[in-house]
Amino acid sequence: MDMLREVLVLLDSTLNLNGRGRAFTRDTALLGAVPELDSMGVVALITAMEDRLGVTVEDDEIDGSTFATVGSLVDFLSARVAG
Repeated sequence: MDMLREVLVLLDSTLNLNGRGRAFTRDTALLGAVPELDSMGVVALITAMEDRLGVTVEDDEIDGSTFATVGSLVDFLSARVAG
């Protein structure tokens, strides 16, 4: 599974970025840089990740650093899917 591609699709579709999210790279900043990724956006994104990737994300497993960049989110999800 290409986790970077999965994350870009999830970001774009969940946050209604109209294609902008598909151009993001691992270094693209998320929290504080993408206006659509507010508190409700984070909740929607977590739900979409759980549904699409079949993972369970507990509240105490995530913090702001998880959503700092596309790369940090990819790394988090890669570890969840592998584990």
